[in-house]
Amino acid sequence: MTEQLLRAEGARPAVAVYGASGHTGRFVVRELSRRGFTTIAIGRDAGKLAAAGFPMGVRQVVASLEDPASLARALDGAAAVINCAGPFLDTAEPLVSAALQARIHYLDVTAEQGSAQATFARYASAAEAAGVVVIPAMGFYGGLSDLLATAAMGDWTHADEARIGIALDSWEPTEGTRVTGQRNTARRLTISGGTLQPLADPAPNPVWPFSEPFGAQEMVELPFTEAVLIGRHLQLSELHTFLNTAPLRDLRDTTTPPPVAVDASGRSAQTFLVEVEIRRGSTVRRAAARGRDIYAITAPLVVEAVERILGTETAQGGVFAPGALFDARNFLAALAPDLVLS
Repeated sequence: MTEQLLRAEGARPAVAVYGASGHTGRFVVRELSRRGFTTIAIGRDAGKLAAAGFPMGVRQVVASLEDPASLARALDGAAAVINCAGPFLDTAEPLVSAALQARIHYLDVTAEQGSAQATFARYASAAEAAGVVVIPAMGFYGGLSDLLATAAMGDWTHADEARIGIALDSWEPTEGTRVTGQRNTARRLTISGGTLQPLADPAPNPVWPFSEPFGAQEMVELPFTEAVLIGRHLQLSELHTFLNTAPLRDLRDTTTPPPVAVDASGRSAQTFLVEVEIRRGSTVRRAAARGRDIYAITAPLVVEAVERILGTETAQGGVFAPGALFDARNFLAALAPDLVLS
């Protein structure tokens, strides 16, 4: 199917989703369809694609990362591809390469620091030369915290410290989350002395005084891909990211079930709150966001990024952190009511 056919009769540009039949992928496909994009749902299993319950008009294509020819055919006519298939340590490299070959934009939703680091290191020059935008970690873990930190930073050119507190009332992990956890065993990195450094062992366990309904929460320092993204464009001496310990107990319990939908959108009842504090000297700036379902909120985050990339005719190519490419406050405000800012 050619690009001209996909754009016929006023249709919006086509966007491909790899890993479309997975839990997060289904949210992303629905969000693209809701916004009027022509959507190509790509997966390795025709049966899972057929059973995913995609909206009308979504094109389903079977392709494998191990078969570059099938992947090239699947991406034919797309203007961008969103990778929702973890572990991204395994999937990002072949899919970024395919996107650059096809000269289409690439985004993923990885929480794996090693994957995001590799994307910046390996593809920055090639993406710039191709005029292609590449954004790793454009999801709840990574992109959201980067945008909040950028918004809080405002007009400061540097800061002494950023602290990010993430609170979840529960965590019902997907199968993909569990598989990724088994694959992603590298020591976590955070920013210390202005550069990425290994996290202290044992990790600090402070108490974070969240606003209601969470209140004071026992935390553990646990950086995700926001450390990689923030380190690419914000000048910080220190960065510390903390997650409350209660959802980690859910995650580590092998009997914890996967997410259960409680509304027509497919969202679970899980709630989250992310609070960011940026300090320079004795002055502290803050930004916060709350919402429901960390998997579901990833869809408007990554699709809003696609919307903005495709709507900018003069977009510069390269590998970017979202806060370096977008107006962070404006971007976050556009996600209401899925995301409530304070």
